[in-house]
Amino acid sequence: MSLPSARFAAALEKFDALNAEDPNQDTDAEGRVWPKELLYGQRMSAGLAQVAHGAPEPVQLAARCQHIRRWAIPRQDFPLDRAGYHRWRNTLKQYHAEVAGQVLAEAGYEEATITRVQALLQKKELAHDADVQLLEDVICLVFLEHYFLAFARQHPEEKVIDIVQKTWRKMTPQGHALALKLPLPAEAQALVAKALA
Repeated sequence: MSLPSARFAAALEKFDALNAEDPNQDTDAEGRVWPKELLYGQRMSAGLAQVAHGAPEPVQLAARCQHIRRWAIPRQDFPLDRAGYHRWRNTLKQYHAEVAGQVLAEAGYEEATITRVQALLQKKELAHDADVQLLEDVICLVFLEHYFLAFARQHPEEKVIDIVQKTWRKMTPQGHALALKLPLPAEAQALVAKALA
């Protein structure tokens, strides 16, 4: 396996530095406290390495900056209905793509790679682009493994089941197989089983 390029290392370092500014905190499995989006970026990179070791460089870059500076555009700044949620998500995708583009340009990436990473972040051609689908599988797996149970405890069961079903529809058969092997707590496993029944 080839060593990562200097610009790849520089881009990851800058993504991490930006996400380290997150005022929100999260705790990892060992009980260590992290800036929330810094931990998410680390989990995305680790998840991608498990699912597709040696994934294309643009996918590795997009995985690490998937939520770059996400806290800068809070959910509560948009109407708290379905339309507001979709506006928030689309605004975030555009923002993540812009910030990532700036970082990648500063790191020395050419326009083609920058455009590719931005397309991945915006989930363009999800049903037809294998790299976008790979990224989506990793997003779903990271959610299920690290965030699902906390989410489930905050929402009614019917909403949780609906979310699992929607998540499942976004994933590939390989993603499904990996999801069913995740070491989920019994409570989370029961909810997934109910959603898939």
